[in-house]
Amino acid sequence: MTRVFVSILAAMLMASAVAAPAAESPSSGMSTIVEGQVLRGRFVQERFLKGFQAPLKSEGRFLLAPGRGLVWRAETPFAVTTVMSPAGLLQEVRGTETMRLPAGRLPFMSKLYTMLGGALTGDWKALESAFAVTREGDAKAWRLILTPLKAEDPTTPIREIRVKGGRFVEEVEVVKPDGDRDRLVFLDQSLGTEPPAGEDAQSLSAAGRL
Repeated sequence: MTRVFVSILAAMLMASAVAAPAAESPSSGMSTIVEGQVLRGRFVQERFLKGFQAPLKSEGRFLLAPGRGLVWRAETPFAVTTVMSPAGLLQEVRGTETMRLPAGRLPFMSKLYTMLGGALTGDWKALESAFAVTREGDAKAWRLILTPLKAEDPTTPIREIRVKGGRFVEEVEVVKPDGDRDRLVFLDQSLGTEPPAGEDAQSLSAAGRL
């Protein structure tokens, strides 16, 4: 569950930063997601865990459709699809459903989804209700550091989030209280109006019925 949480959290923080309004320097050079647009791209995720000399690595692709949800497909080393919608979270491994969690059973993630949903529509300050946000750099190369306002809250399993990029978010690092961390690099990102289709559309519909 921790790995799922970090993947979804990092991807949604990436998406919320993409939507940061122009007034929020230094990320003023970023693209903004508007209703009807879809963000697509690929990711490389590395998990740095105590006791392991080398990070655990996975790669795949993602799709974010504002108002509908996020599809996060790990392709290597294993095929795992995680979908999050306002209704909750759904996970499949090699085409077989392995997890179904309505939003009511994910208090922090549900709250995070609500905050980031606001950020996607330009309400960046909604995120600041739970995180202290430090901004550095300029529009071409910026960095955000997010620290939970209630770090002692057991429902907040993170110590710090670091986000950096330019037009799009390029990297997200999530540091957990025990020192373990996840680093995600985003590649081949595109923002368009073509709606989700095929398996992505099916996954979003299934997650929307939780």
